[in-house]
Amino acid sequence: MWIPTEHEKYGVVIASFRGTVPYGLSLEIGDTVQILEKCDGWYRGFALKNPNIKGIFPSSYVHLKNACVKNKGQFEMVIPTEDSVITEMTSTLRDWGTMWKQLYVRNEGDLFHRLWHIMNEILDLRRQVLVGHLTHDRMKDVKRHITARLDWGNEQLGLDLVPRKEYAMVDPEDISITELYRLMEHRHRKKDTPVQASSHHLFVQMKSLMCSNLGEELEVIFSLFDSKENRPISERFFLRLNRNGLPKAPDKPERHCSLFVDLGSSELRRDIYITVHIIRIGRMGAGEKKNACSVQYRRPFGCAVLSIADLLTGETKDDLILKVYMCNTESEWYQIHENIIKKLNARYNLTGSNAGLAVSLQLLHGDIEQIRREYSSVFSHGVSITRKLGFSNIIMPGEMRNDLYITIERGEFEKGGKSVARNVEVTMFIVESGGQTLKDYISFGSGEPPASEYHSFVLYHNNSPRWSELLKLPIPVDKFRGAHIRFEFRHCSTKEKGEKKLFGFSFVPLMQEDGRTLPDGTHELIVHKCEENTNLQDTTRYLKLPFSKGILLGNSNQTMKATKESFWITSFLCSTKLTQNGDMLDLLKWRTHPDKITGCLSKLKEIDGSEIVKFLQDTLDTLFGILDENSQKYGSKVFDSLVHIINLLQDSKFHHFKPVMDTYIESHFAGALAYRDLIKVLKWYVDRITEAERQEHIQEVLKAQEYIFKYIVQSRRLFSLATGGQNEEEFRCCIQELLMSVRFFLSQESKGSGALSQSQAVFLSSFPAVYSELLKLFDVREVANLVQDTLGSLPTIVHVDDSLQAVKLQCIGKTVESQLYTNPDSRYILLPVVLHHLHMHLQEQKDLIVCARILSNVFCLIKKNSSEKSVLEEIDVIVASLLDILLRTILEITSRPQPSGSSMRLQFQDVTGEFVACLLSLLRQMTDRHYQQLLDSFNTKEELRDFLLQIFTVFRILIRPEMFPKDWTVMRLVANNVIITTVLYLSDALRKNFLNENFDYKIWDSYFYLAVIFINQLCLQLEMFTPSKKKKVLEKYGDMRVTMGCEIFSMWQNLGEHKLHFIPALIGPFLEVTLIPQPDLRNVMIPIFHDMMDWEQRRSGNFKQVEAKLIDKLDSLMSEGKGDETYRELFNSILLKKIERETWRESGVSLIATVTRLMERLLDYRDCMKMGEVDGKKIGCTVSLLNFYKTELNKEEMYIRYIHKLYDLHLKAQNFTEAAYTLLLYDELLEWSDRPLREFLTYPMQTEWQRKEHLHLAIIQNFDRGKCWENGIILCRKIAEQYESYYDYRNLSKMRMMEASLYDKIMDQQRLEPEFFRVGFYGKKFPFFLRNKEFVCRGHDYERLEAFQQRMLNEFPHAIAMQHANQPDETIFQAEAQYLQIYAVTPIPESQEVLQREGVPDNIKSFYKVNHIWKFRYDRPFHKGTKDKENEFKSLWVERTSLYLVQSLPGISRWFEVEKREVVEMSPLENAIEVLENKNQQLKTLISQCQTRQMQNINPLTMCLNGVIDAAVNGGVSRYQEAFFVKEYILSHPEDGEKIARLRELMLEQAQILEFGLAVHEKFVPQDMRPLHKKLVDQFFVMKSSLGIQEFSACIQASPVHFPNGSPRVCRNSAPASMSPDGTRVIPRRSPLSYPAVNRYSSSSLSSQASAEVSNITGQSESSDEVFNMQPSPSTSSLSSTHSASPNVTSSAPSSARASPLLSDKHKHSRENSCLSPRERPCSAIYPTPVEPSQRLLFNHIGDGALPRSDPNLSAPEKAVNPTPSSWSLDSGKEAKNMSDSGKLISPPVPPRPTQTASPARPTTPVSPSPAGRSPLKGSVQSFTPSPVEYHSPGLSSNSPVLSGSYSSGISSLSRCSTSETSGFENQVNDPSAPGPGPGPCYSGPEEPVRKESKTPPPYSVYERTLRRPVPLPHSLSIPVPPTAEPPALPPKPLAARSSHLENGTRRTDPAPRPRPLPRKVSQL
Repeated sequence: MWIPTEHEKYGVVIASFRGTVPYGLSLEIGDTVQILEKCDGWYRGFALKNPNIKGIFPSSYVHLKNACVKNKGQFEMVIPTEDSVITEMTSTLRDWGTMWKQLYVRNEGDLFHRLWHIMNEILDLRRQVLVGHLTHDRMKDVKRHITARLDWGNEQLGLDLVPRKEYAMVDPEDISITELYRLMEHRHRKKDTPVQASSHHLFVQMKSLMCSNLGEELEVIFSLFDSKENRPISERFFLRLNRNGLPKAPDKPERHCSLFVDLGSSELRRDIYITVHIIRIGRMGAGEKKNACSVQYRRPFGCAVLSIADLLTGETKDDLILKVYMCNTESEWYQIHENIIKKLNARYNLTGSNAGLAVSLQLLHGDIEQIRREYSSVFSHGVSITRKLGFSNIIMPGEMRNDLYITIERGEFEKGGKSVARNVEVTMFIVESGGQTLKDYISFGSGEPPASEYHSFVLYHNNSPRWSELLKLPIPVDKFRGAHIRFEFRHCSTKEKGEKKLFGFSFVPLMQEDGRTLPDGTHELIVHKCEENTNLQDTTRYLKLPFSKGILLGNSNQTMKATKESFWITSFLCSTKLTQNGDMLDLLKWRTHPDKITGCLSKLKEIDGSEIVKFLQDTLDTLFGILDENSQKYGSKVFDSLVHIINLLQDSKFHHFKPVMDTYIESHFAGALAYRDLIKVLKWYVDRITEAERQEHIQEVLKAQEYIFKYIVQSRRLFSLATGGQNEEEFRCCIQELLMSVRFFLSQESKGSGALSQSQAVFLSSFPAVYSELLKLFDVREVANLVQDTLGSLPTIVHVDDSLQAVKLQCIGKTVESQLYTNPDSRYILLPVVLHHLHMHLQEQKDLIVCARILSNVFCLIKKNSSEKSVLEEIDVIVASLLDILLRTILEITSRPQPSGSSMRLQFQDVTGEFVACLLSLLRQMTDRHYQQLLDSFNTKEELRDFLLQIFTVFRILIRPEMFPKDWTVMRLVANNVIITTVLYLSDALRKNFLNENFDYKIWDSYFYLAVIFINQLCLQLEMFTPSKKKKVLEKYGDMRVTMGCEIFSMWQNLGEHKLHFIPALIGPFLEVTLIPQPDLRNVMIPIFHDMMDWEQRRSGNFKQVEAKLIDKLDSLMSEGKGDETYRELFNSILLKKIERETWRESGVSLIATVTRLMERLLDYRDCMKMGEVDGKKIGCTVSLLNFYKTELNKEEMYIRYIHKLYDLHLKAQNFTEAAYTLLLYDELLEWSDRPLREFLTYPMQTEWQRKEHLHLAIIQNFDRGKCWENGIILCRKIAEQYESYYDYRNLSKMRMMEASLYDKIMDQQRLEPEFFRVGFYGKKFPFFLRNKEFVCRGHDYERLEAFQQRMLNEFPHAIAMQHANQPDETIFQAEAQYLQIYAVTPIPESQEVLQREGVPDNIKSFYKVNHIWKFRYDRPFHKGTKDKENEFKSLWVERTSLYLVQSLPGISRWFEVEKREVVEMSPLENAIEVLENKNQQLKTLISQCQTRQMQNINPLTMCLNGVIDAAVNGGVSRYQEAFFVKEYILSHPEDGEKIARLRELMLEQAQILEFGLAVHEKFVPQDMRPLHKKLVDQFFVMKSSLGIQEFSACIQASPVHFPNGSPRVCRNSAPASMSPDGTRVIPRRSPLSYPAVNRYSSSSLSSQASAEVSNITGQSESSDEVFNMQPSPSTSSLSSTHSASPNVTSSAPSSARASPLLSDKHKHSRENSCLSPRERPCSAIYPTPVEPSQRLLFNHIGDGALPRSDPNLSAPEKAVNPTPSSWSLDSGKEAKNMSDSGKLISPPVPPRPTQTASPARPTTPVSPSPAGRSPLKGSVQSFTPSPVEYHSPGLSSNSPVLSGSYSSGISSLSRCSTSETSGFENQVNDPSAPGPGPGPCYSGPEEPVRKESKTPPPYSVYERTLRRPVPLPHSLSIPVPPTAEPPALPPKPLAARSSHLENGTRRTDPAPRPRPLPRKVSQL
């Protein structure tokens, strides 16, 4: 049975549990669990990381921990009772763990490794804390380390700053907000601005001396030298090196490293140097023989210096190599370091051995204790301490020092009978009074133990040696008296014996007879001569002698025999026990000389402060002793001396002696009667303040009042203890009188000099220190009243003296910080005075920093939720006095411009933050009663209104992100909690006072605005927090956004009809709130939109304003990343539900649908824009959104914005053509007018004309870069018209030149023809703008199907590529996945006018083949019925799919959606006709190119002829004969009679073309290919005989077949003209259906048997070395271009060349495998779309054989000739409609051919009139004219490997050859009813007249679809053509009337036209 647990509430998982049992809870090791119930060794509970999932787990898997439970029961909360630092560490490490892994993922290796080390360090420290064996101090140290590392990690990871108090986290609810702010600010400051250490230390470690020839031991002496004052500032660090230059005692590290301590900040400057002097121990001369002398001397070796400033740049621990220098003459040795510093190069040079000193130097900062902690390893190994000379900057009490520093300066000696100067060595001893030498009291420096004697270094042959060696003598005080120092002078011989001979001595006593020590300074000592054997042990013999020349001069009675020799030393005493000052000694011994007391007291002020503090207690005892002795006589003098000493301790140097004085007062002071004299003298001084002229001394007295009062109070206490409290009343009266005098003096106003105000300021600054002393004697209330009276007596005039005002405020501040103020009783008395002064200063906006500090302290003392009566009363007083002024102050300081200096700015932020914290503290302390009183205190509604506006404004300021640093989330949450609580109180006042007739828009607007920005705060977006942080916030505060959202809803509902004031202004803000991903908030806020719609409907009958605002704001908000798919669904569902019963439901549904669709697109757009590179998805998404804004929303400005966004995307992707088309959309909205336009996007303010001109030029530039020069020419003409109309000939000239350059580029530069691909996007995972739609995409240059497919899969990495071309079913549409279906399609040009024209160069035609394409085609071959294995063409059908786009390509995007698809089937016979037509046309083109020498070689023609003729070996056209000319087929298909006749005619025509082709071939064939030509001729006759052709004329005349298209290939009534290769004109014929196309059917898709039939056909590529095997084809000679597969299905190249495997029989014709083969080059295989049988019959009855016929289902554009292999389609049942029935065609500005017919479904309108038709009397036989205008592909005249396999024989070769269709005309004499194209003579003469007649300008036009496209092609690119006049041969001049041509010209019409939205004008954009 499960029992709720009592004590087992919290535990840590110690082993992972998988939860495999029923109801098991999966747990990981380290998880913390809360236990709810237990049962038989199992617990039930949940993991704290996921409290929603509860389950059971074994109790043995959990280690229980102590915890306390809050809210026992269902919602209990467990808090572990462990050290808060441990709790914080645990949770922080958990958070870090996740983020640490992310650092690895983001490749932030450096931080990753640093954090890893810190985490391990924290874990180690955590273990130490958990073990609990640490001492209190060590625990504190460990916690400090832990918190420092936690803060560092949080800062590095961008986490929140944690407020701490004594290393433990602080709960912001348990302390006042001002205290919280201070904690945060302190930690922030500590983090941002590390406190500059005032104390610094230099760590020196000697490594080695690198020198080539040492051989002697060395002494190295380090010291610090001040080059400015030319004196050493530190003791010396002394080190001995061995003969190898290494430290002599390696086992004692303290011997070779030292710490130079206590360097002040002033000493870290450029002129402080580290000096290193090196002394060698050895022979006199460095080069002497080893055995020359056994005695060793100290001799100079070298010196090195380094500026300490060089160490400030970086704290490098790398070794430094210091250069060692030697002076040129030894006499300069004493100042070699100065010479090196001054760079006096003549006096020193590098040592001969070029030595280098390796040392390690490091500057450490902080006090010595901190250094010991942080660099414990240094101290643990041992380090010597090198002090500064003398006392440090701060003298610490208790510091015991007694050091005498002696500097051996120099000597002056006589030769002593020698011919050369002496080698003098000085030996020093310390001799005590008894004559014994003191042992071990001579210190050469730190690092070396003290010695008993000292030997100086020896200077060679120098009678005036200068040593300047500093020694320290740490002699104990008790040994000082009677001791002296003796110096012995010896001459060191350089002879072999090396003896040292004594020749003199000097001495100096350490203490004088009066008890004073040797005074500091230089002493000239007398050198007493003596012999070697003189006994100096008996000190009595020489101590009576004079020792100093100074004394000798003073006592003229003494005479000396020889005083020429002298010895100089400098002494300096650093002692806390001994003094050199006689006045000090006289004062201390006052009792021996009572007559000198007055003088001694006067001289006290002249004594050095360090002497006084050394003897502080003795001095004070002396003063109070004198006072007790005779207070009347000495009272004033003693008082002044006491004041001097007290003020001396204010000096920072002696500041630390204050505790010494405090201790003296508490423990040693015994002046029980002193208080009377002290009060008396103090009152006397205070009384004469107002009269005295000079107040300096009085101010000194006032400064010392704290300690004077301490003495008074202690004296009174001692008296009370001694007398049992006598004279208490008298004492009180004295104090009262004293304070009365003070009050009087304070109340005086300064007149004139201001000396009085200075005295007042001095008193006020030290007065608060007196409070604590008064409290020792008086009651709290008494003291409070005394202080209140005293502070209240201050003059109230503010403007008198600003400095005094500041001091007053500081006094108030110290009062608030004093112990007196902490007591609630005294606080209530003092608070009014404090608030009065604060109010005064805040009103004047003065001393804000001090005011803020005082206020903070006031609120720190008021505990949160304290319901004590006194606290509530205090809050009452503060609210009444300060709330209003506090609000005004915050408004004032936040509206000021921030100061520029960083320190000032920090100060500014601090003061703002403190005031804000004070305001929040006050508001948090206010209860219902306080709020009610506050609101009742306003007399009028105006006052209340002003207050509410003010507080709402302040709250808005507090919410600003910059109010607190970004990592202060704790502070922000506290602030928000206070704000929301206050707003809830104030909203009541708003409802009660400002609704109905008192409605005030401004205040309500301010309220709503505050609420909205409150909810939108970044720090409240819990979704961005880590789970643990989110949980903590929710537990403490809940989701404040929801609370505020509910309040908004509630207040909105209260507004009633006043809601209309806020529509549409609040739509944007409320929309922003609803976009926050908080479901509850959304559910509360979204219904407000329904309310807004309802009220707007009531007001204006619609809600267009709501719609407009929603749409505008949605765009900007969603682009900022707000909103999601869930929001879209919620918005839709909530509002639809709300409006169900409304009368305006329909329009409401429409609005909601529109907004929802916009959201879909915006979300897609945002998702796409997150990607890095520009891809089709981004562009497609932008296009979708752009179209939506224009067509559905009609939002012009947004439309234009997205035009430019799309333009930028195109430029980035280098889609220059698309960029031009995009910009053209904006251009169309503008007119050539002078209307001024405002600044917009990147456009400046300019006229509409200027902007349009700018756009035109940009568009032209982009068309140029995109090689779309024809479109650029149109725009050049348009802008040239404008220039011409304004007579701007300069620009006109430039524009004409630009136009000319574009013409040149058309003719000279090569353009690649892109391929086109159809892409289907299926599945629900695609964005809305793609989902379940199909598009046609224009590929990039050189991009083939495989590359395009790979690109699409890269753009959609989760998509699955479909492997078939079938239309997918519904399951694919609804699948939760992405499917891509991709295959290549063939473009169908809209107009064939240019393509069919003779003489137009290929590089012009190429533009029209792939531009302005609306229609694309895709063919799929298949077998219907039973397949004839002998001849598969009997059943080979073609399924033709036509795709119609919403816009033509290219356009504003590289892809457009398919608007309509049509599928038709072509019979085998129609297919055969088309194949033959295409092959015939190809042959004609090649023959023409060969004749006009457009080919570089004849190979293409050779291969084409070979492919057709040689195919006859394998059956060729005979297969068609077998299939369609047999009797059974004719009988079974009686309707195909005409088609069979057409096929027959095409076969004969092919033979005719071949014969002419062979004739041309013979003329141009190279010699080495003659055998092949002969073979072709032979095979051609075989082919003719197989067709039964003997004579062409006979065969043709006998032919009974009429040509239903009106354009027979051979005229039946005339004799054939001779076919000569010599240029006889052959009139090209028009096929019944001219559909130039490329067919690239690989035989891989044919049957295996068919494939086998032509397996021996081979083809040769253009390059002679590229030969490949063609795929087998079932064709005969005329079947070489049979379309056996779709151009998209299979490649036209053989599979061996394309590396595509042959398909098995099973799959050869499957639909699944027929669609995705790559295309090698642009394909334009165009098949006709069969019409219904009824249509066919109808067409057969219209006209006769002489009438021009065409396929009624195909529009003119479909008849374009493509540069790529094409196929001619045949449909003999389809005839042309009469012109009256046909539509009209917009064509380029060229004279059209005889009237073309268009599909009934797509009627066209001619813009230009038909010119006179060609004569029907032309020669009846088609003569193949070698015309230069016949199209030839670039590939035909070059050896481009890109087009490999283009000219191979058989099917593949034909399907890859390009054709250019031309049309001939039948003799129409016998048919007058035939609609002639126009009058005019017809003749069959030369071609020239015809060319003259059809004066055709180059056909450059941007085609326009006017009626059927939702986003029309820009009409500005279409050339207007007059409806009746023939366009001139040359481009006309720009005329003003030209613009009207477009409007007058007829347009293309549709049976079901879609109206085109008219371009709207730019609204002053």
